[in-house]
Amino acid sequence: MADALFDGRRLRTLPVVDNYTSECLAIDAGQSLKGEDIVRVLEQLRMTRGLPKTIKVDNGSEFISKVMDKWAYEHGVGLDFSRPGKPTDNAKVESFNGRFREECLNANWFLPLEDAKGKIEAWRRYYNEDRPHSAQGLMTSAEFAEQCRNEASKEDSQEPEISS
Repeated sequence: MADALFDGRRLRTLPVVDNYTSECLAIDAGQSLKGEDIVRVLEQLRMTRGLPKTIKVDNGSEFISKVMDKWAYEHGVGLDFSRPGKPTDNAKVESFNGRFREECLNANWFLPLEDAKGKIEAWRRYYNEDRPHSAQGLMTSAEFAEQCRNEASKEDSQEPEISS
């Protein structure tokens, strides 16, 4: 997603959302985002959350990069590309992006990049920990994810699926 800092400089964000729990696992922010940035975020998530079977992505240059393809191949993660011009192929992240745009990007004035990163991270924590979701019985994403982990520990679970 794209926005701007107070002085007109470009701001790009990469939200990573768990499609099952609706948790926002990360939102990376920078003036540009390249394949290397995506891999850095995914590596951080791999260390804390493990690997999904697939990642749903659009056809942006950062996702079709050689470094992203190499990372996915080396880790046995499939990249599920949406069809060009078909945002409904990745409806969950599109819905998340709408909330993120309305509740964070449009609601804040971002000074330098570090200010934007701080405000975005605060909103991400609010979204996961304080904001109830009607699709999850008015639980927060964090509560729903915890419930899922507890249920999964009782039975063999499926691999998580994330989108960006």
